[in-house]
Amino acid sequence: MESILIVDDDINLCTVLSEELNTIGYKTSYLTNGEEVAKTLETRKVDLLLLDLKMPGTNGFDVLQRINNHNNSYPKVIVLTAYADVKSAIESARLGATDFISKPYDFDELLITIRKVLQSSN
Repeated sequence: MESILIVDDDINLCTVLSEELNTIGYKTSYLTNGEEVAKTLETRKVDLLLLDLKMPGTNGFDVLQRINNHNNSYPKVIVLTAYADVKSAIESARLGATDFISKPYDFDELLITIRKVLQSSN
């Protein structure tokens, strides 16, 4: 079972998305801030990270930079943000994100992207 870590400061989004993905068969967990991501990834195997960019404290760009500075054992990343613009998409890709989706997201589109990204890492 593939595991997905959702990182978003919106607890409602985290719980709803986690439940939706669990129903389909993914193992999910979530964090509501970026500070704990690197530590969590060191102690737990995660196949995919769904990452918000705008969070208080450590934002998504900071998270991407931290995990990009480590070895390739870190998961693929899909940025999921309400602040979607070309500059953010380019910066996310430069920092190692595999894909970029705008909020509000279409669940079917997100699921297709998740499957595509996970299959590309196999």
